[in-house]
Amino acid sequence: MTSGRGVPATEFSRNFARYRDQAIESRIIHVTSHGRVIGAYLSASEAAHYEALKRRERQSLVVGELPEDLVAAIEAAEYGAGPE
Repeated sequence: MTSGRGVPATEFSRNFARYRDQAIESRIIHVTSHGRVIGAYLSASEAAHYEALKRRERQSLVVGELPEDLVAAIEAAEYGAGPE
């Protein structure tokens, strides 16, 4: 198991099949180098979850490029109020 610390990169590369199987249970294997996390190996289900989150990630907008009606709606919005 990789509880918290992670797996050294050399260990991970030499025993990839073992960690690939372990990722099914653990969902993520942190890979380290010199005690620092340098990457991670995700299970297929965790990778699918990550991709779904990335698709839902919010888009950044430049206020000066927003239509005036949208700016007015934002200005009139109240905290905690749902969409109309």
